Amino acid sequence: MTDARQYAPSAHRNRDLIRDQLASHWPASGTVLEIASGSGEHVVHLAPTAPHLTFQPTDPSAEARASIDAWVKTSALCKIHPALELDVTAEEWPIQQASMVLCCNMIHIAPWEATLGLMRGAGRVLTSGGKIWLYGPFIREGVETAEGNINFDVKLKGMDPRYGIRRLEDVADVAVGEGIGAPEVIEMPANNYLVSFARN
Repeated sequence: MTDARQYAPSAHRNRDLIRDQLASHWPASGTVLEIASGSGEHVVHLAPTAPHLTFQPTDPSAEARASIDAWVKTSALCKIHPALELDVTAEEWPIQQASMVLCCNMIHIAPWEATLGLMRGAGRVLTSGGKIWLYGPFIREGVETAEGNINFDVKLKGMDPRYGIRRLEDVADVAVGEGIGAPEVIEMPANNYLVSFARN
């Protein structure tokens, strides 16, 4: 039998860091909606730390969804639903309500429209006080951008001119427009950030 599981080196590097930071920020109940779950390694690593929650992974790629489901099957975790197809730019998402939205390493490798759709969708599905969490690199006003991130931004734009590391202030402006509050920022290793926005 073919093993559909994919392996993402970046997920392996950052999954413990994300898990440790989120440990004190899980909602009291409900569903955690993961956007762009990719290989599925994050969700099977995070879910055991919050057994009171249900996790809903998603990805627009059929191959990624097969990987997610394969990881979940191997892990034998019962509170992770089968992966759903979800395009963040769609006007309707396949899930109507979530107490947390989590999105790791997506907005810099997608067109700006994906960030707009992500915040618009989060504004629709998050329960009152629920948070959207973003993990990845950002450019921040008044904070010197690391040389590695400058080079990474050039590389991303070379892959697709619509890609690139986003200014946190621009993302925050979009969030406010969708009824989501100002960001709270946690500095992470390797010039990354974990940023949360709470739904008003």
